Amino acid sequence: MQDDQLTPGRRVLLRAAALLGSATIAGCAGTDHPSAPGPTATGGTPAGGPQAVRARKPSAYRLRPMTGHGPPRATRVLSHVRKAPILRMPGRDRTMVLTFDDGPDPRYTPRILRTLRKHDVRAMFFVCGEMAADSPDLLREMADDGHLIGNHTWSHPLLPRLGRATMREEMERACDVIEEVTGEYPAWFRAPYGAWNRNAFQLGAQLGMEPLAWTVDTLDWTEPGARTIVRRVRAGAGPGVVVLSHDAGGDRSGSVEALRDYLPELLDSGYRVTVPSPYMM
Repeated sequence: MQDDQLTPGRRVLLRAAALLGSATIAGCAGTDHPSAPGPTATGGTPAGGPQAVRARKPSAYRLRPMTGHGPPRATRVLSHVRKAPILRMPGRDRTMVLTFDDGPDPRYTPRILRTLRKHDVRAMFFVCGEMAADSPDLLREMADDGHLIGNHTWSHPLLPRLGRATMREEMERACDVIEEVTGEYPAWFRAPYGAWNRNAFQLGAQLGMEPLAWTVDTLDWTEPGARTIVRRVRAGAGPGVVVLSHDAGGDRSGSVEALRDYLPELLDSGYRVTVPSPYMM
């Protein structure tokens, strides 16, 4: 979906998010750009999927997505809420995670996959179900290359504007297509636009997924050009950092070109680019 197709409310949200940058990663509005395009009891298995998932009790779901950068810190939100929303990864020293949202897109995703393959690097792809359903071969290619595939809902809606039942359907439909195509149930969830609310955290937990945000936002959805994207990654690089980029939702040629430049730089500088395990706590 291009900017001129957005509703006025979404356009305001995105422009405000561009000014705020990555400071909103643990809040209720982010900078994630939209892509173009039977309920489960707590502790159960998602409809349409034979694989059991680790659902969490309603009193134990997160109220903040995990991010990277720095040591775990306790956050008092509610009693019994899972603390330490900081992503914990093995070999945290000079370890980073690259994430790509909104795809897969046959124009850009294959080029990103080729660059990652060239450098033997694994990344995370938060896919939209309707995009994945249109490009199942790309989804299989991601899985075959060892990348983690996360849930980014079916159609990339603004979740706080949805009722609970509709929100759950958005999540479940994306889970179903990911599992059907790859044989693996998604362990991670990212809210479109970085817009989280209590229902999003609770439903994600009931469906067995951990919420993941980011610490470095390349703002590549604004199409600033490869040089600017590279500069933002360089400036934000650090131990435990989670980088947000996109492989769909607009012209992502700058994102593709930037990855070719900054990825070998990170590796030459001693960074280990990897993916987290699904359950760290």
